[in-house]
Amino acid sequence: MAQLDTAQKLSILADAAKYDASCSSSGGKRRSSLGGKGVGSTTGGSGICHAYTPDGRCISLLKILLTNSCIFDCHYCINRRSSNVRRARFTAAEVVTLTLDFYRRNYIEGLFLSSGIIHSPDYTMEQITEVARSLREDHHFRGYIHLKTIPDADADLVTRAGLYADRVSINVELPTRSGLHVLAPEKSETRIETAMGFMHSAITDGADARRRYRHAPAFAPAGQSTQMIVGADTASDRDIVSRAAGLYRRFDLRRIYYSAFSPIPDASAVLPPSRPPLMREHRLYQSDWLLRFYAFTPEEVAAATDPTTGMLPLDIDPKLAWALKFRGQFPVDVNTAPKEMLLRIPGLGPRAVQAILQARRWRRLRLEDIGRLTVSLKKLRPFLIADDWHPVALTDRQDLRALVAPPPRQLDLFAG
Repeated sequence: MAQLDTAQKLSILADAAKYDASCSSSGGKRRSSLGGKGVGSTTGGSGICHAYTPDGRCISLLKILLTNSCIFDCHYCINRRSSNVRRARFTAAEVVTLTLDFYRRNYIEGLFLSSGIIHSPDYTMEQITEVARSLREDHHFRGYIHLKTIPDADADLVTRAGLYADRVSINVELPTRSGLHVLAPEKSETRIETAMGFMHSAITDGADARRRYRHAPAFAPAGQSTQMIVGADTASDRDIVSRAAGLYRRFDLRRIYYSAFSPIPDASAVLPPSRPPLMREHRLYQSDWLLRFYAFTPEEVAAATDPTTGMLPLDIDPKLAWALKFRGQFPVDVNTAPKEMLLRIPGLGPRAVQAILQARRWRRLRLEDIGRLTVSLKKLRPFLIADDWHPVALTDRQDLRALVAPPPRQLDLFAG
């Protein structure tokens, strides 16, 4: 491997990390203080990405790979063993220095570190853990740390990582066992889920110890997450929703990230020739929210998919699709309905529902009251009853989907 300076390594390994969907890239305006006016710069900010904390704060993370070299040859991965990409590698000390330098310049508030597998899973996990250990113990770093752990690594090494990281994650990679067997034959769903189960137990035990003993060390206090690639195999949206629900139930994940498959150079013939619509990824995130925040069951979300293809509609969101399929559940009286039915009204989110529950304790709500809690009443009108609104004929219309669906949008001829 040719000798590269830190800036070159950062450029390569930050770009290689962009395929991990756990935090989205920054879109900030380029600014510089080279002219002598002002302090700081946004140019040359390779690897700086934005993420969001549970309380809604936006924080900047240094998002990089330890190395983009890998002993595995997963068909969908740009960093696979047979890929003809430029390789680079940081040492643990270099990542520590880079993180501290960026932090002292107020560029970042934390680190997101992943890696290709080099030498062995245990060796790679040791290097990743050493970065976090050095930051915490040698430099007393108090910023946020998210580590991608290696499923095949020794359990003790993974446990050490949880002692230093705020959040850990293990990627399930693909939605189905068959897809993983075809596209990543060197990986095992059983080993991946065993590692996730071990991590779940360790997080649970750590939280219990913190409740019992004030000075017990925190273990991955922000929990664990995972990611699956969408569109690389033949899994339908119904398959993905079912798998996601099982992962949430079994491992108490904080969240699942969905990443639309992106064609890569010199791709294998077993991969699809083009990427899936990005709207499909968006619809899966919406369905994920229905499971996590709207009290929908996996079966209810699956009912919103096409019976033949198992795919969610791309032109309307999953909750609206479900409501149109089950019109017998509507309209819902906002002045008397329980919370779980209010959450099923298209266009109403958890905050709006909570506001309705509080307000109706004091008076009966009218349509204009509901209008203050949402962006548009157009989607809501056919599905709710208010003190001055009873949409009997509207709810039964044959062309209801056309009335409530977003209008078609003209595509840009020169869009990328």
